[in-house]
Amino acid sequence: MLSFIGRRLLQAMFVLLIISFVSFMIQDKMGDPVRQMVGQSVTLEQREALQQELGLNDPMLIQYGRFLGRAIQGDLGTSYYYKEPTIDVIASRLPATLELSFAALVLVILLAIPLGVFAAIHPKNILSRAVLLFSTLGLSVPIFIVAVFLMYFFAIEWGLLPSFGRGETTSVFGLWQSGLFNRDGLRHLLLPSLSLAFVLTPIFIRLIRAEMMDVLQSDYIRYAWAKGISAPRIYFVHALKNTMLPVITVGGIQLGTLVAYTILTESIFQWPGMGLLFMDAVTRVDVPLISTYLIFVGVIFVVTNTLVDVVYSLVNPRVRIPGYS
Repeated sequence: MLSFIGRRLLQAMFVLLIISFVSFMIQDKMGDPVRQMVGQSVTLEQREALQQELGLNDPMLIQYGRFLGRAIQGDLGTSYYYKEPTIDVIASRLPATLELSFAALVLVILLAIPLGVFAAIHPKNILSRAVLLFSTLGLSVPIFIVAVFLMYFFAIEWGLLPSFGRGETTSVFGLWQSGLFNRDGLRHLLLPSLSLAFVLTPIFIRLIRAEMMDVLQSDYIRYAWAKGISAPRIYFVHALKNTMLPVITVGGIQLGTLVAYTILTESIFQWPGMGLLFMDAVTRVDVPLISTYLIFVGVIFVVTNTLVDVVYSLVNPRVRIPGYS
């Protein structure tokens, strides 16, 4: 088990190294940092002196080595716009994005598992066909269409929910501000989280349905029926447990994707999270902030996938055997 975890950690470190190099190269391709820092109000000699001071005239590998050394120490540069360390700027927006992702994930779990199980148990039922139609629609419609649709009807046409912003927030143990603990914050959270959930739920419905139908045809399920075990126990203990194995893998990948999806959702609903921050950084050509965001999202993907591999190896020991890993 320890060797399996060690291999996964080495792979994660290698991927993070590649992500850091790509982020560094992006900094070099997005304009002149000196011009972005001082504008056009300085002379050419002053620009050249500042380039020399910043080490921008050094070979690329030397610059990358300095960048990597600072990154290991938690220094990914200073935002051109906010005049603060980019890590601090990202950290200030992280709670809002995590809050939105958490709410969307809860909705996905509450919807996908019962609907997927029902569609597998009663494949010819008219409600099961309606669930499959919904999942097809969810896979076909882009997230920004869903977001605009929800905003138009629930916020503009019917006036039931707010259309933008995070609403009132409450301090949680003095560490961060959250809207999960008051009515106004929850009302602001509902539409963007529904938009995210609408995109991800169909994937899990179809996956759970397909895996559940396959498991229900297995020999040990037939044996359970022959022993007279109750239907709820067969469906929700024996069958669902083995159905969740591939769901864990896909779910881990989708958790990382959820952060990427928040870019569009946060932009449409003006949700003050990392996605909206990234779009603003692109508009302002805030290169250090763009680079830090890419590294941060890359870290989320790598950490999530590594944890999923470890959890999956605990659930299914075969993946730790050479030839399965």
